[in-house]
Amino acid sequence: MNVSNRRNFLAASSTLFAGACLPGAVFAAKQTGFKLGIQLYSLRGYDADDALKHAASLGFEQVEFYSGMLATTASMDEITAIKKKVADLGMSISAHGVNRFTKDAAANRQLFEFAKALGIPTITADPAPDSFDSLNGLVKEFDIRVAIHNHGPRHRYNKAVDVLTAIDKYDERIGACADLGHYIRSGQGATEVIRLLKGRLYGIHLKDFAEMQDKTHGVILGKGHLDVEGVFRGLKAVGFPDNGAISLEYEENPSDPIEDIRQCVAVARKAMKAAA
Repeated sequence: MNVSNRRNFLAASSTLFAGACLPGAVFAAKQTGFKLGIQLYSLRGYDADDALKHAASLGFEQVEFYSGMLATTASMDEITAIKKKVADLGMSISAHGVNRFTKDAAANRQLFEFAKALGIPTITADPAPDSFDSLNGLVKEFDIRVAIHNHGPRHRYNKAVDVLTAIDKYDERIGACADLGHYIRSGQGATEVIRLLKGRLYGIHLKDFAEMQDKTHGVILGKGHLDVEGVFRGLKAVGFPDNGAISLEYEENPSDPIEDIRQCVAVARKAMKAAA
């Protein structure tokens, strides 16, 4: 067997082995072409070790860290240890955030050095307007994306157009992480947002809210205003990148969210399959 054929055989065998060993939902997700992850803020009621174990048992393929579970000032030893824990549980790390960027070029660089050590393609961020010149150079140097996260009404990135206006003249690696729940609070539908952000969309926070208004509450996916199947059809239509971060984020019931998250996963898996 030549080297090329051997490599293809090993890759195929590895895929089959993973499908046999991982939960059925995970294997089904691989068939759709999407990878479902979780923003670990959803599991903030647990320490990092328990949160990762829960994420794996729920069938997630990826995790998006936040500073409460992995500080951006973590040492190389700490970063290496957390990467091993994630890999040992059969998952990968998709992103880290939401992180602030300012005009402090040295602090911005430190965040990129952290992301490089963590091995992630995307930093989820809330960058100040005076940070973009610094970020424009850093995304080119490190080949790591910055994905702007919206936080709903009264936030500087309230609507999709606010993100597009901010990034218009900068490198294409500066784009968006669309928190679909917060866009609901801002009166924008998820499929519209995905269409508008085509080509600059690198992350999704998969979240649903009961009402399209500022003051509302989170609900199980599909129980509010989120067209879950439409989301995945939209992501497919705009060519969402293979290494983009699709992170379920469920903010309710932080002391015991597991069953709620399990229901969200079931809804997302069904939608992913339908959109495949």
